[in-house]
This record gives sequence, structure tokens and C-alpha cells, in this order.
Amino acid sequence: MQYLHDEEFNQLFRDTKARAFHLETQDVYSTPEEAEPLRRWLAGEPDPDTGWYSDWDELMATTVRRGVAVQRVRIVSVPNSDYTRWLCAVSDSNIAAGEDIRWLPRHFVTPHEYTLDDWWLFDDDLLGFTIFEPSGRFAGTAVTGDPVLVERCRVVRDRLWPRAIPHAEYVQSEYATRQ
Repeated sequence: MQYLHDEEFNQLFRDTKARAFHLETQDVYSTPEEAEPLRRWLAGEPDPDTGWYSDWDELMATTVRRGVAVQRVRIVSVPNSDYTRWLCAVSDSNIAAGEDIRWLPRHFVTPHEYTLDDWWLFDDDLLGFTIFEPSGRFAGTAVTGDPVLVERCRVVRDRLWPRAIPHAEYVQSEYATRQ
């Protein structure tokens, strides 16, 4: 496996030709850059600094304009954690940038149907496992073209994608916890 971080990770999107798929399996991500926006949202305060994710949105918009599908499935527990509720509320910028985000209630799948790790699958032949530090900070991606691992993740993606609920439907569904 090759370890990539920052610009090397972003280059994967620039090199992708057709599809980038992301699986997220955790109910809470304690990334430091999200802590203050999440706190503000929970307190009902406006987030004056939405720029912390603008670089990502621009990368996704550029990727999608090239004709690459950027897809994301988030497996979530119901009722939703505060973090998941916040993600539902702030995903509009990702969607406006061109990401297709879907939600899959955890009780719709069994653990053997997906992996416990988060990962990106690029063009069906390159797999990047998302790595987080113990503090929750994104630490990079471990990338491999190992055909066995890639095939396992293709199978998982192809099993979950059609079952996951598109964002607009999910936020209006009985599965999305509101407060």
C-alpha cells in the first residue's frame, strides 16, 4: 500500500476518469476542523465560516465537470447521532458541488454486507482506505490496487448503492432524526 496525504490524495480525483465512490461507516467523526461548525449547529448558531470545506467542494465540482461521478454512501444508525443530523444539514454544499450522497440505515444491512473501514474506490481499480489519527484528524489514505481488495469493495459498493436512500429523500424520511 502507498500512503497519500493532502495534495497527493486530491490528485486521485484529478486522475479519476469515470467514478469515485466513498463508503462511510461511522456514526461520528471527531475531525478537529468540524468541531466548531458542529458545536455552532448544535447550539442553533449560524456558522460564519463556511470556507473550511470550500476547497473540497471546488475539487468535487471540478471533478464532476470532467464527467466523473462522485458518489457517497453513509451507513448510519437510527436514531441518528448529533453528528449524522449535522451532516444531513450541511450536505447541501457537497451536493451542489456535484456529489451524489445517499444514506443507508444500518438496520437495513448486516455487518457482512459491508466493510467496517471507510474507503474510496476510484475507477473500479484503485482503492484508498481512509486513515484517521486517534484524535479524529484525517491522516491520509492508504492506496492499493490489490485485485482481491478492490473486488471486495466493488461488490460492497454494488450491493449498497442501489439500496441507499438519496439525500433529498432521506432527510424527509422517517429514518432522519430531527430536533
